Amino acid sequence: MDQQPPGDRAAAGSGVPTPTCYRHPDRGTGISCTRCERPICPECMVSASVGFQCPDCVRQGSGTGHHPAASRPRTLAGGSVAADPRLVTKILLGINLAVFLLVSVRPALVGDLTLLGRAWDPSPPPGSIEGVAEGQWYRLVTSMFLHEEVVHIGFNMLGLWWLGGQLEAALGRSRYLALYLLSGLAGSALTYLLAAQNQPSLGASGAVYGLFGATAVLMRRMNYDMRPVLVLLAINMVFTFTWGGIAWEAHIGGLIAGVAIAIGMVHAPRERRTAVQAGVCALVLLASVGIVVARTMSLT
Repeated sequence: MDQQPPGDRAAAGSGVPTPTCYRHPDRGTGISCTRCERPICPECMVSASVGFQCPDCVRQGSGTGHHPAASRPRTLAGGSVAADPRLVTKILLGINLAVFLLVSVRPALVGDLTLLGRAWDPSPPPGSIEGVAEGQWYRLVTSMFLHEEVVHIGFNMLGLWWLGGQLEAALGRSRYLALYLLSGLAGSALTYLLAAQNQPSLGASGAVYGLFGATAVLMRRMNYDMRPVLVLLAINMVFTFTWGGIAWEAHIGGLIAGVAIAIGMVHAPRERRTAVQAGVCALVLLASVGIVVARTMSLT
């Protein structure tokens, strides 16, 4: 038996061909896109404020009065959904590992990059006074990527990989990077304020503890079981205050900053989300800078 092409099939009781979906020519339909007016089948219909739109018009933002980017998928915090949700985490891991290898080859760099308030450095002769209080503010940042021992960098990078990937996917790349850097800076600032001025400090622990705090906030926001992350955080806090040689100030500073930033990120009202998120990050940055300035004034 001969068959008619799909577009030539007549509607019941008439000689008028039934339109077929422009994306699925074998499916007849009586619905058309309210923007481009092309026929669309139920599978291709996307609900709009008035009628239905086709996938192409939704993707392009055609006729909606919004920029096409408004139709792109967003993360929980409003960031863009990326093809590789761990890209920034991988870059941060790479930077930490690269610095670790560099100081393994040139150990003298540790003294130049570590966090130090104000202390006398006898080498090279005749010696000099070094530290953040002497204008070496870069130490607050470089120390965040500095490790000397394999165990130290191993634990920090494990935490970064385990926590960072999930947070990057949930927040988006730029928000996640801001969380990491500001948490690390807050940890450095509190260490500079509370530790002895001649006590060196280094490591990514402040930033990683910021990720711990942010993970707890995110899990609470999504109504997940928080017990695993709280137990892990409690264990780490016990180590923080019982093991020797740990800069607990960096852990606490990073944790507080991470919690504050994450609250602003995931609880900001949708209509003012970007402004609130930027404002919270700015407040954490200003608080860190204020702490550093106050400590510097007290040391000089």
